[in-house]
Amino acid sequence: MRKPFVLPLFVLALAIRSTAETRQAGNPELKYYADAYADHYGVPRALVHAIIAQESNWNPHALSNKGAAGLMQLMPATAETYRVRDRFSVTENLSGGIQYLADLMTEFRGELRLTVAAYYCGSRHIARQGLNYRNPEVVSYVEAVRHRYQLELHEQADRDIPMPGKGQ
Repeated sequence: MRKPFVLPLFVLALAIRSTAETRQAGNPELKYYADAYADHYGVPRALVHAIIAQESNWNPHALSNKGAAGLMQLMPATAETYRVRDRFSVTENLSGGIQYLADLMTEFRGELRLTVAAYYCGSRHIARQGLNYRNPEVVSYVEAVRHRYQLELHEQADRDIPMPGKGQ
């Protein structure tokens, strides 16, 4: 006897997998909003992309075991400070998270290592420790974001290089 649902279930499984992947880094809509808010708040796009990739791997439904949620993994108190009602809303999460990042950049005078460390564990601790922070989790996080940031900068530079013979 034939099994009529084998092919449709396989196709459905591929569609579900494809939908989940589309939500992440390959989704141009997510990058569009991330870039728009980065530009609006004056935060480098590459830094925003690196933070999102590290925090949620571009999954707007990400939820950490500590209670951080959404693309930028906002904690409830941070979300409240930046008037984010729905931490899983792409636009609200990005707006609040990137505004928070911009505020940290101002607080730490553009020093990205301190900004990223403060994004991870809060600005009070980093303000006291400065570049002398030694917590292995913080150091590891900052290094991972730095690596992703460098990759993003290279990718952006590659996209900005005009192709020979194209409009020149």
